[in-house]
This record gives sequence, structure tokens and C-alpha cells, in this order.
Amino acid sequence: MNDEGPDASTPTDLRSTYDRIAAHFSKTREYAWPEVASFLDGRSADRALDLGCGNGRHTELLSERAETVVGVDVSRELLREAAVRARERGFADAADFVHGDAGALPIADDCVGLAVYVATLHHLSPRAARVRSLNELARALAPDGVALVSVWSTAHDRFDRVEGFDTTVDWTLPGGETVPRYYHIYSPDEFDADLAASRLEPVDVDVSSGNCYAVVSSE
Repeated sequence: MNDEGPDASTPTDLRSTYDRIAAHFSKTREYAWPEVASFLDGRSADRALDLGCGNGRHTELLSERAETVVGVDVSRELLREAAVRARERGFADAADFVHGDAGALPIADDCVGLAVYVATLHHLSPRAARVRSLNELARALAPDGVALVSVWSTAHDRFDRVEGFDTTVDWTLPGGETVPRYYHIYSPDEFDADLAASRLEPVDVDVSSGNCYAVVSSE
């Protein structure tokens, strides 16, 4: 794990990184996070959004809570993995997978009643890009919509810092090749500050399993 500068990641870099590791990454991401399942419990919507959908594991959960779900990811290879999962698990009719940038969502205004945005925001750089992405989520949320946002945090036991910082975390492919992935590791206070700088309204903010979580609505 190595420190990097604040401009270590662009959408192109992120796309090529996850295109490279998509097949192996997908095999290790079989199950939804319990925090996501807990967030979705008792909630439903006509239209849902899985932002940074990866292999579609949370899109699958959302398909049980919404009439239609859009999964957005910058990696076309991960979107292919998600489409395969949807066909195999029987939720393909309820899910559309769309290639897109979290900073410029291909989603209309005020149309999403339920959204999850987990383990993705921390891959964006610099800070302005992260706040812009939060604003895009706010734009897409319907007036009564609600979303769950999560990021890696300094509260994780693998880190020994108090302040937020930029780093790379290697992904090891079968055979031993390592692929570096950019992360911004948030301090809880910094996560609060970025939410406050955005057009999202925090409803509940917490730390769980080394991640910061926020249930948010649009302002």
C-alpha cells in the first residue's frame, strides 16, 4: 500500500483498472453487504439506482424492492459480469446496466426513489470530483428518495491514521500479478464535511466494519 498524490485517479484509470480485474473481482463479491440489506429492509420504490454496481450483487437486492433498477458502473467488464449474474439469478427483467461516470450520471433528474452508492466514492479523485458525484446522486434522487453511501474509513483496523489520506491498495490476480487501485481513505469527520458540502441531506451517519455509512436524501 503506497501513498499517492491527490490526482492519482481519473475515470479512465478507474475503468481500465476494474476492466483488468473484473472477472476475478466478481468471483470474490458473491454476497451483498449486511449493511445494505439492513438499509433496504422495509423500503421500496418504483425506480432504484445502484451506483458503482460492480457485479450487480446489490442490484439484485434492489430488484426485490423496486419495479426497475439501473446499475451504473464505469467498468464495461464489470457490467458484463452484472448482466450474467442478472440472467443467472432471474432478475434481468427488472435491471438495466448502464455504462457511466459517477460524476456525470446518465440518469434523469428527480427519478430515483431508492439508491445505494457503496464502496465507490472513495475511488474518485480529487475531492471536487467526490463532491460532484454526491451532487449527481442528489440530482437523481426524487424528492422523497433515500440513498445509502459508504466509503472506506480511517476507522478500519488496517489503517493507523486519524486524518484522511490518498493511497493505493493492490488487487492480486491469480498467478500473482498485482493491480493497484486508488483509494481516498476518509476520516469520519471528512466524510461528514463532504456530505455537508454536497446537496445531499444526511439522515443518519455511522461507522461500521471500518466503513463510513450515511443514509441521505436530497435537500
